[in-house]
Amino acid sequence: MATIGTFTTKDGKIVGKVRTLTLDAPLAFLPNENREAADAPAYRIFCGKTEVGAAWAKTSDRTGRDYFSVRLDDPSLPAPIYASLIAQDDGSHALIWSRRD
Repeated sequence: MATIGTFTTKDGKIVGKVRTLTLDAPLAFLPNENREAADAPAYRIFCGKTEVGAAWAKTSDRTGRDYFSVRLDDPSLPAPIYASLIAQDDGSHALIWSRRD
């Protein structure tokens, strides 16, 4: 597992940066105000004005902690990035990635 981003909550949005060996991009998680279905994402994710992903509210079966299941995708990526956005004790959020087998 690797922390690939750090985020804070500001004006109802979750904002920060995703950083990897090949990415250094500002992201904003904006509340999805048009959720018509129960399985719709809680947040739409933007890099500037471009939508690059979504985040779904989940609860861990193992720990009972709430988190967001994140999917980031862009034509420049070889494959989507799947990660978890987890609230930290200091009020920030960490974007955690682990390779899927």
